[in-house]
Amino acid sequence: MIERIHLAIVQQVEAQGSLTAAAEVLHVTQSALSHSMKKLEQLLGTEIWRREGRNLQLTQAGQHLLAVANRVLPQLELAEERLQQFAHGKRGSLRIGMECHPCYQWLLKIVSPYLKAWPNVDLDVKQKFQFGGIAGLFNYEIDLLVTPDPLYRPGLQFEPVFDYEQVLVVAKDHPLAKHDFIEPQQLIAETLISYPVDIERLDIFKQFLIPAGVAPRRHRTIETTDIMLQMVASERGVTALPKWLVEEYAEELPIKAIRLGEHGIPKQIHLGTRESDTVLDYIKAFFELARKPATVAWQQQNQ
Repeated sequence: MIERIHLAIVQQVEAQGSLTAAAEVLHVTQSALSHSMKKLEQLLGTEIWRREGRNLQLTQAGQHLLAVANRVLPQLELAEERLQQFAHGKRGSLRIGMECHPCYQWLLKIVSPYLKAWPNVDLDVKQKFQFGGIAGLFNYEIDLLVTPDPLYRPGLQFEPVFDYEQVLVVAKDHPLAKHDFIEPQQLIAETLISYPVDIERLDIFKQFLIPAGVAPRRHRTIETTDIMLQMVASERGVTALPKWLVEEYAEELPIKAIRLGEHGIPKQIHLGTRESDTVLDYIKAFFELARKPATVAWQQQNQ
């Protein structure tokens, strides 16, 4: 009864704002579009739209149909894309969403050996999903989500694949560099540099400073890891990053990692995907490769 074109019409009318514009996008005439929807309304026994002046407003039934369209159409498009890839001898496509800046550095160590092992899989990395990856998975915009802070939802599966410690990074000549670990109060006089992320999503704030009722003298944001660590090395501030990442940069920059609190802040990188996709061999292979120690993945990348 409800066909794909009906879902596409409802979605495009809402997106474009009028029947005329939706008809142009869908490459049908406005009369054909109107006829199709009137026929559906007759079959369903309810209105999809009500006209208010020159505007069309979705009824309650129309709102429900729009929600179905937004959920179902991306799934159909993904299914068609994968089937076409199978027809051309490819296994599929793997679209990875990133929910943290340092995770991208870790991902680079995984991507190269994965592409070598799976030459018939297309891979794309999307960094626009900064803390919006759950919706990206549900909307079929991405297939895998890389995140240090998974949000467990029905229909999704998350798995920890890499353990690390979040540490404070200071210049080697900084007064704090002589300590094995620091307490929150020792950052009161410091300029804290972070990525441009909400404070409540930054571990150094939510797990270290805020519970102690402490704030740094100044908080500034920088988008790139390289510039951030150059600022730290020049004693323009301190920052918090994964220890493994700091150790890589410490080979070239005069910086040092210091534990945050006596017991530190342990973290994990998680991979998340839709439960329905866990049976796909090329997605399972990515999980398996990601579980290997970073040094192993790095060695495979450079073989």
